This record gives sequence, structure tokens and C-alpha cells, in this order.
Amino acid sequence: MPHDGGADAPGVDPQQLWLASGQPRRGRKPAYSREAITAAAVALADAEGLEAVTMRKVATEVGAGVMSLYSYAPDKETLLNLMVDHVSSELPTTNTPTGDWRADLKAIAHLQRTHMLRHPWLPAALSTRRIPGPNTLAFLEHALAALRPTGLDGTAKLEIFAQLTAFVAGHVAHEIAQAAAAQSPERATAEARYLAAVAADGHHPELAEALSAPGRPLTPEATFTRFLNRLIDGLDTD
Repeated sequence: MPHDGGADAPGVDPQQLWLASGQPRRGRKPAYSREAITAAAVALADAEGLEAVTMRKVATEVGAGVMSLYSYAPDKETLLNLMVDHVSSELPTTNTPTGDWRADLKAIAHLQRTHMLRHPWLPAALSTRRIPGPNTLAFLEHALAALRPTGLDGTAKLEIFAQLTAFVAGHVAHEIAQAAAAQSPERATAEARYLAAVAADGHHPELAEALSAPGRPLTPEATFTRFLNRLIDGLDTD
């Protein structure tokens, strides 16, 4: 029986998902393609958020009966894997690494940030294990090539890429939340007033000193770059 997602949804078979044709095996010629269904799910997530993506809503978007979609994606978990790989096709993978692996890794992180901001549902979708499809694997191959000059073994390079992706996803999720909070100036003013009171109570000298330090550029891009530099420059390849 098909599922709409949840902890009891069946596991995804990677070979069936990525190496099969993506078309129903039996019956008459399909009226829809897996690509079209995935694109509709992505558009829905972009417009309304990941929680809006249900098999029923996607079926409505493509003008299909909900049961017919289960031939392409038997559950929401499969659909999410398809969505992540679908948008991964937007990431460039043909740039030749410069040989400066730190610079190349930073460039990759900036590409990921732009990509996740374009699809704000991605950080949440990546928070659980995903089965990499062809587009995701192409970008991974690109990142591993950038890390070749480190001389690290394969496991270490995979760990670095996973760490980088997790950092970008976490930062973008925070960035999106901050942007939403900024829509409420009253809340920001109340938080600033609270922190000022805490810093002045004499019980938090370290916090008081930190808050009194000269400010740094707080644009989202500048903040991301500053954090990213600390992460990449601090990586040890010994």
C-alpha cells in the first residue's frame, strides 16, 4: 500500500529509484513522466514550503489522480529524494578545480548557499539521509576533485564534503529564520533590550564584553563568508 510519508514509510531502493527508467512497468502508455511530477513537487515546495508537498497536492498540480502518482513515487520519502536530485541539476559541475583546494571548497559552499536560498526547503530536506541520484553524484564528484590536492583518503574527503554541506544547510536555515524574524521589528527591539539588560546585570561579564565589541558587517553574505572562512581555514589535512 502506498504511503504519503512518515516513519512507517517503506525504505527506498536506490537501484529501483535511480537505475530504473522512472516509468510504470505495466499498463498503457503513461500520461505523465516522473520528471514532470518531480518538477511540480519542487514548484510546490518553492512556493509553499516542504510541508505543503503531499502526494494529493502534487497530483492536483499535474492534473492526475493521486493513486496514479504512486506508480512513479510510492511514498513521500521517494518523492523527496527525487526533488533533491532534480534541483541538484542546477549546480555547476564542469568547472575545473584551480588546485587551491581551500578556495575551491569556499566557492562550492557559496554555490550551495545560493542554491539553498533559491529552494528554501532544501535544508530541511537534507536534514535526513538522502540517497544521491545522478545530479547529486555529479556535484559530489566535482567536490571530491577539488579536494584531491589535500592528499586525504576517500573517507576523509567524503567527511569534509558532508561537513561542509551540513554547515551550509544549517547556516541557510538560520539565515531564512533571521530574515523572517526581521519582518517583526518589535520582536528584534525586545530581544535587543533583553540582552542589554542581561549584559548589565554583572553576572555575565564575558557576554557584556562580547556585546560591547566593535560591530562587523552583518549582511547575510558577509556573515556567511566570515563563518565559512573560519571553517575551511581551520581544516587540518595532516
